[in-house]
Amino acid sequence: MKVLITGGAGYIGSTIASCCADAGITPVILDDFSTGLRTFGRRFDCYEGDIADVALLERVLTEHPDIDAVIHCAAKIVVPESVAQPLAYYDNNVGKAITLLQTLERFGVRRFVLSSTASVYEPGPDYMVDETSAVNPQSPYAASKWLLERVLADEAATGRMSAVALRYFNPIGADPQLRTGLQNPAPSHALGKMISAHEAGQAFTVTGVDWPTRDGSGLRDYIHVWDLARAHVAVLERFDAAASGGYGVINLGTGQGTTVFELAEAFGEASGTPLEVVTGPARPGDVVGSASRTDKAREVLGWSPQRSLVEGVRDSLAWSRKLPDVLAQEARR
Repeated sequence: MKVLITGGAGYIGSTIASCCADAGITPVILDDFSTGLRTFGRRFDCYEGDIADVALLERVLTEHPDIDAVIHCAAKIVVPESVAQPLAYYDNNVGKAITLLQTLERFGVRRFVLSSTASVYEPGPDYMVDETSAVNPQSPYAASKWLLERVLADEAATGRMSAVALRYFNPIGADPQLRTGLQNPAPSHALGKMISAHEAGQAFTVTGVDWPTRDGSGLRDYIHVWDLARAHVAVLERFDAAASGGYGVINLGTGQGTTVFELAEAFGEASGTPLEVVTGPARPGDVVGSASRTDKAREVLGWSPQRSLVEGVRDSLAWSRKLPDVLAQEARR
């Protein structure tokens, strides 16, 4: 089996590529390297460019006529930036993806897996959600993902393509073999900021402490990125079941909600040093968060998460120590 991974030189896409290769699935990478690393992409057949570059897409699909499916990870993903630049997010995450879909349809590629987000959900009273929970995206980023899901559902209804939207919760960690990891040395998510604070000997700021959770901080479902990657392989292997009726939605989380304060405690356990914590206001576009019920992923994919929160933190810390060498290698290319 061969799969095209858009955004395959980014954090999640590169981890999926490694997991696919380990499972005997051949990845082909398409990335514009706006955030991804060439070091990650060029381990496989790799093309540099935009997902809406039709000539490039035609070249990729002509040179690899045996591509069986596409895993679409290419997207803008920073919530506060999406609030400040909504048109850029809708253009990139929806408009360009439509051009990609049109080209895939012309070439007869009928299987599409979307890297989507659990931030589309409106949390219930217990902050647990499943695939039937109400959708109410609170940022242009989340709304752009939901809009693309709607596009895929409508396209699937024509019978010309089948699609699966995988709604990720909060990825942490790195490839356990440290082949890839988060490529941004100054990430905007909570764990990345904890690592930056730890390395600088500074306090970590919990942004938002007035949420209606058990300790006032936001609640997230932190899933190891390798478990996410394993789920994509499971989708490729069980695609017809996952896209039953032409289109399917599956949550990828652990089923365990963790507050930001609790993540800080896990960080201290993983690092061996308690993390100093201070508090601040919520950021634009932030939401209280939720955790996933995991029944559908287990029943349809035979998948369940295997790695713990502390393991995710430890792998993230290990990768952060390796990242300077990776970036130095990237700069020499």
